[in-house]
Amino acid sequence: MKYISEFFTAIWRLMQGMGISMRNMIRPKVTESYPENRGVVFPHDRMRGELIMPHNADNYHKCTACGICQMNCPNGTIQVITKKEIDPQTGKEKRVLDRYLYDVGSCIFCALCTTTCPQGAIEWSTNFEHSVYTRDKLVYRLNKEGSSLLPKEKPVVAKPTTENVEPTNNQ
Repeated sequence: MKYISEFFTAIWRLMQGMGISMRNMIRPKVTESYPENRGVVFPHDRMRGELIMPHNADNYHKCTACGICQMNCPNGTIQVITKKEIDPQTGKEKRVLDRYLYDVGSCIFCALCTTTCPQGAIEWSTNFEHSVYTRDKLVYRLNKEGSSLLPKEKPVVAKPTTENVEPTNNQ
């Protein structure tokens, strides 16, 4: 009895799979004509196209050259090259970002670099066109020439005001 019920269950599952296949075979096909409609179809916002380092209008970025993204990259796609400079305010020597190199040709788009960046200095763009004739052109410098670390802003401490304070009666 169990053999017969399993046999008919298997036949039923086979028919379900064949029905799905037949439905997809007669469904109209949708083909994206990529080069022709390049400006019409846009990729999704969460797509990982290439790594970028956003700069503000004053050419500042958030990267502190800590190297966590470089350490977490599984195949050495990121190189954080630093240099030593003397801080004019404290007079101490500190490490500053010189060049941030990203090899898109060896990147596996795993996003370990962006998720572990403590400052949120790097993020993904939706640019996916990387066709070049030589692999040397796939190495990008993410920090702009002459850019520097975003200066630290002093936290604004709200001072308590006595204008809106109601007097209390302790009787």
